Amino acid sequence: MHKVKIGNGKVEIVRGDIILQDVDVIVNAANNNFWMGGGVAGAIKKAGGRIIEEEAIEKGPIDVGEVVVTQSGKLSCKKVIHAAVMGQDLKTNEELIKKATINTLKKVEEMKMNSLAFPAFGTGVGGFNLYKCSEIMLNITIDFLLKSKSLRLVRFVLFSEKAYDIFLEELDNFFHNK
Repeated sequence: MHKVKIGNGKVEIVRGDIILQDVDVIVNAANNNFWMGGGVAGAIKKAGGRIIEEEAIEKGPIDVGEVVVTQSGKLSCKKVIHAAVMGQDLKTNEELIKKATINTLKKVEEMKMNSLAFPAFGTGVGGFNLYKCSEIMLNITIDFLLKSKSLRLVRFVLFSEKAYDIFLEELDNFFHNK
């Protein structure tokens, strides 16, 4: 795990499983209809129960880039935010990842939650570049934490060693290029 203090909060980069994180909110990189197949969504559904998917589907479809909140079922977190980073074509882009990241952070702040765990948006089935994803998500998160009233911890949970290394590199670049 790697931690960096940002204003009154911190960013953590962790290699692991998002469903095992001790945070208030975990984030699902979702499609805009919220059917939960494989990857992060499948793991959340398997561990937390179908109730999470059923509630999310009831709230969809939504515009790509928007988010919905559901209960967490059997997971230890308080809520799950489903960030629609792709449509039914399962494709995403830089703008959609930016919107989904910003809207997720705003929703956590609105709910007055203190901590959340993000996956790398769009880099699984969406096929988005890990380097670009890390740059987008980390820059938005760091800027947001500097102004946040309630959010104190944003943890990026990366399943693969490659993704973990890329996010660490981007975090290091952020501070050395400012």
